[in-house]
Amino acid sequence: MIYKIYPLLVFLLLSFGKDSKNTSELKNATTKTFAKVEKTLTVDAKIENIYSSLKLNANNFNVPELRTFSEALKGFYLLKERGKIQKDILTLIDFSLSSNTKRLWVIDLTTNTILFNSLVAHGRNTGEEFASAFSNTNSSFKSSLGFYATGEIYQGKHGASLRLDGLERGYNDNARERGVVVHGADYVSEAFIREHKRLGRSQGCPALPVELTAEIIQTIKDKSCLYIYHPSRTFIMEEKLIS
Repeated sequence: MIYKIYPLLVFLLLSFGKDSKNTSELKNATTKTFAKVEKTLTVDAKIENIYSSLKLNANNFNVPELRTFSEALKGFYLLKERGKIQKDILTLIDFSLSSNTKRLWVIDLTTNTILFNSLVAHGRNTGEEFASAFSNTNSSFKSSLGFYATGEIYQGKHGASLRLDGLERGYNDNARERGVVVHGADYVSEAFIREHKRLGRSQGCPALPVELTAEIIQTIKDKSCLYIYHPSRTFIMEEKLIS
């Protein structure tokens, strides 16, 4: 039996000896893989710590789901690293939730506190009470998902409004051309919900309650991160990020 095993061992030893280049490449690849896994674990642990802190500093607001917050924060880190955003302010909109609930959060990541938790409208062709259909096309009257950088304030037909620049190619990069902005609207209110059994809808803009609009857009203007989430979309922002 030994005489059958011995040649095999010799062959394996010689193979490893001859192909030291492949062995080195394999070692390097393995090291990189472990480093990537370790980095992912570190980021996830950091996000969980921030989320715990956020719940403690919620200012009596509801908090977003951990999964949604985690996606938003990972995108925030990447955008900050690439210089696409400048402020440590994250605005998160969860379009998986009913429009009758407060599904927008403005979060200060320097103190891990929730500054605002508000109603927010989706586009009229995106759905009734729940958002379900999205588009990056002009005149679709649909909302667009993904990551945005906030722009400048201007005076429009809805009063003070905030321009948005979509940062994901094919998902929301037509936002400025489409006129998708943050603005206030009378149909974003508890009174409208009581009368119509759902929130009013926009032409694709994330519209806010009139009484909160000025304060929110002053807080998030000029290169902060805004993320619109929906579970129908896989988290692939890094692949689609506009350079």
